[in-house]
Amino acid sequence: MTDLIDWSWITTSGTDLFMVMLSALGIYLALLTLTRLTGLRSFAKMSSFDFAITVAFGSLLATTLVAPTPSLLTGAFGLAMLYGIQYVVSTSRRSTATVPWMVDNEPVLLMAGKRVLWDHLDEVRLTENDLRSQLRMAGVCHPREVLAVVFETSGELAVLRTSDDVDPWLFRDVQGAEHLPFMSDAA
Repeated sequence: MTDLIDWSWITTSGTDLFMVMLSALGIYLALLTLTRLTGLRSFAKMSSFDFAITVAFGSLLATTLVAPTPSLLTGAFGLAMLYGIQYVVSTSRRSTATVPWMVDNEPVLLMAGKRVLWDHLDEVRLTENDLRSQLRMAGVCHPREVLAVVFETSGELAVLRTSDDVDPWLFRDVQGAEHLPFMSDAA
């Protein structure tokens, strides 16, 4: 039976643990320094691009922490490159129309009042069950309470209630906003 077990998968050496500790400290300091230099925007998930970069951060950190390759310096350099890319993209999003068009999704209206916009639900590949789940998590007890549900660029659902006083400006960039009755008044 002991011939079938490769104990190296379960055990480790003091040297390996020490190297993981050093890597953890080093990559943590790199993460902290880079976050302080570029700002908290680095961890915002305001678009699908932001989410992808956040996942890449996590993957790079995990790999650097527990594997000999990439080395700590290579991992820290890769982390700096990801921060740099995200900084350039997030800064460029504010100064040009091309970059947001390339990296941002358009928010999509899924419900206008209690009416579900089925074609929009299909477009963003959500099911009716997904929508109901999100309504419940938002504390909605009846569809008549819903003013609008928007599938945001981050992949999250924003649920606005009929009791909310909503400025049409908030829906200016939302695909399907013309289905909201107060949007015709805003023109």
